Amino acid sequence: MFKTILLIGTGGFVGSVLRYFTQMYVHSLFNSMYPWGTFVVNVLGSFIIGIAFALAAKTNLISIEMRNFIVIGLCGGFTTFSTFSVDGYNMINGGNFMWLGLYTMGSVVSGIFAVMLGVAIVKWAM
Repeated sequence: MFKTILLIGTGGFVGSVLRYFTQMYVHSLFNSMYPWGTFVVNVLGSFIIGIAFALAAKTNLISIEMRNFIVIGLCGGFTTFSTFSVDGYNMINGGNFMWLGLYTMGSVVSGIFAVMLGVAIVKWAM
């Protein structure tokens, strides 16, 4: 049990640090009202979860421990629903309802599509 907690905690640390750097990098590329940094980390994290999910479900290429490290730890720390929610709150306060709608629908649809794409790639490659 301690090993699992340590793996998940380490993954969470790595994912959180990667999220910070990824969001800062993406933000430096786009100066926009749209929160591209949060959008990118959430969609990329969804894609990685799709790959890990498919690998764990269809093969023995990753162990339960590695799946927990990647899905719960790394992607849990990398993706961020709370920042997504704060972005939405800020858009509401700023009266940016069009951006809010685009951001919400774009994030949800893209995230689900990214999981599907990750799963499809694994199925295709296997």
